[in-house]
Order: sequence, then structure tokens, then C-alpha cells
Amino acid sequence: MNPSSTRPVRPVILVVDDTPDNLLLMANLLKDSYTVKAANNGEKALRIARDTPPPDLILLDIMMPGMSGHEVAQALQADPDTRDIPIIFLTAMASSEDETHGLELGAADYITKPISPPVVLARVRTQLKVKDAADFLRDKNEYLEQEVQRRTRELGAIQDVTIHAMASLAETRDNETGNHIRRTQHYVKVLAEHLREHPRFRAFLDPDTIKLLFKSAPLHDIGKIGIPDRILLKPGRFEPEEFEIMKTHTTLGRDAIAHAEQQLGMDVDFLRLAKEIAYSHQEKWDGSGYPEGLAGDAIPISARLMALADVYDALISRRVYKEGMSHEKAVQIIAEGRGSHFDPDVCDAFLANLQVFQQIAARYADSDQDMAKQAAAIAHTLPAQ
Repeated sequence: MNPSSTRPVRPVILVVDDTPDNLLLMANLLKDSYTVKAANNGEKALRIARDTPPPDLILLDIMMPGMSGHEVAQALQADPDTRDIPIIFLTAMASSEDETHGLELGAADYITKPISPPVVLARVRTQLKVKDAADFLRDKNEYLEQEVQRRTRELGAIQDVTIHAMASLAETRDNETGNHIRRTQHYVKVLAEHLREHPRFRAFLDPDTIKLLFKSAPLHDIGKIGIPDRILLKPGRFEPEEFEIMKTHTTLGRDAIAHAEQQLGMDVDFLRLAKEIAYSHQEKWDGSGYPEGLAGDAIPISARLMALADVYDALISRRVYKEGMSHEKAVQIIAEGRGSHFDPDVCDAFLANLQVFQQIAARYADSDQDMAKQAAAIAHTLPAQ
């Protein structure tokens, strides 16, 4: 809660002076308009200043036994809870050097003794008005920062919901369950975090990009929406012409995301990565993949990470028409693809995180209920063809 919301109606002024007569004089001068608190030494002044709510203004003597006024001012300025309380020095030290030193310590004003009551009251009113304005701006800025954070969270949530809705729509037409997108996005994150300090990947895999990769990964197969069910849901091997149609899901996915981006009228970072992943995750390190036959570093890093994540999940996951392969066999196949199917360093990152991959696979494993639901969906779809 903002301290100002619990503040008394009358401003609180803390008077600090080791002389009782001076404390009494200031209290009598200020009591009609302000709530006055008094401290006869620096230590007590700091305790009162750190109370809740803190004073609105401090009138501070300089020449005191123990902590001097200058030391009290320094302590107040060093504490985030008290640094914004304005200080007016009240002192018999009247030289310009003394005044300059006081202002350098953060004082808002400097009044010499013996005091003139009208001058003190006028200076107090002025500093309280300045403080009110500063508090208003600070509260406004805090509110705006909170509002920006809230709207940023809302925007992120909307993006996440939109992505998962689009990805889930594609999954409903595929022979994979929705857990596939959860598993693969976590696999991609593990690989990216392992490689973030690698010389080949350091410039690309900063923390923000890793977050965007995690957000984008579920859209890797969005293009499957455009593949006919007779091909997409076929349990056996594709005929050559069927495979050519199936391969177009990469281009369809990229183009669908690009079209959405054009509708927005602006470039969006996570959609840029989503386009790369959707279009190039079937490329292979040796150039034998599709759609363009890219090789080596010509394949976007995002797609190289997705390629391994997608293959691992395809190998170990249950399908309506088959059981999943063992983790050990899947690891062997991926290791054999090091330098041919997969970027060698990405493959090494996978081999260094086998236990984590197994944990992700277990956490988002497909249940019997998931598989039954998918089988029913396929059975409902195929007869209509």
C-alpha cells in the first residue's frame, strides 16, 4: 500500500534539535497547522523518520552531540525509505560554505538562526508543496509502471492463448495429442538453455530469444491444417505423391503465420521465429531435408533446435496406430543422426540432457484417455473422406 494512503490529514513535521528551548519554540510555531514530532538527537530522529507513515518534512539542527545534522542527513539520503523526505537545515552556521555543504548533502533548504517565524512558515509551506508535487508524480509513475506491467502480462497471456489455440486446432486433425506441443516446446527450451553460452549460439540465444522460442515452438506444425485428412491421418507409409503433399505443411505453416503478421500490419518477434520453425524444422544438417534442402548453418538455429525436439518426440510417443519407441532406442537413432540429420552441437546438447528429456516426456505423457479421444476423432474424420 502507498504510505500516502495512511497519512494523517495534517502534514507531519519532525523537528530535530538538542536544545529543549528550540524544540519548544518550533513546536509552538508549527502546532496550529501541522502535527509536530520532536527528537533531541540524531539517533532518535532516524528512528522517527523510519516510522510509518514517515514525516513529511524534517527541520534539522546541524550542531548536535553524537550524530551531527550532516550525518543524520547522510543516513536519511542513504535509506530508500527516507531519501525522499525533504530536509531544511536550521543552524547558526551562517557562512556560504556551510550552506553549500548542507545543500550538497541533499537538503532542500537552509535557514539560519536566530529564526524569523514568518520565514520559517513560508519555507515550510513551500517545501511541503514541492513534496506534494513530487509525491504525486512518483505515485503516478508507479501507477503507470504497474499498468504497463499488467497490460504486458495480459498481452503475453493473449499471445499464449492464441498460439495454443492455433496449435491445438492443428493437433485435432493430426494423429498426435495436444501433449506433443507441450513436450516439444520444453525440449526446445532445454536445448537452447544448454547452448546459450556456446560460442556458435551465444549471440542468438539470449534470455529473451529463449522465451520467444518457447512461445513459438507450438506453431511448428500449424501448416498441417492444410493437409487432406486422407494423407495426414494415414497410418502407414506415404506414397511418393502423398509425401510431396505432406511436405507442403512447412510452406503452408510459414505462409499462414506470415498472413497473420500482415494482418497485424507490423513485425512481431515471436512470429518471426514461428515462421522459421514452421518452415525449416524438416531441414537436415547434411542438406537432405525439405522444403529447400538447406544445409549446415544456413538452417535457422530455431529450426535446428525444433528438428531434434520433434524427432525425439515422434520416436518415443504413442500413436493411435503404434506404441512409442523406448527412450534408449530413440537416443541411439538421434546419436546416429549427429552431423547428418542434426547439428552436431545441438545433438551434443541433447545427449547431455537425456534425464531432463525423460522427465519432460513423463510429465506430459499421453494417457489412455488421451489416446482414446484421439482415436475417436480419427474414426469420426476418416469415413467422411
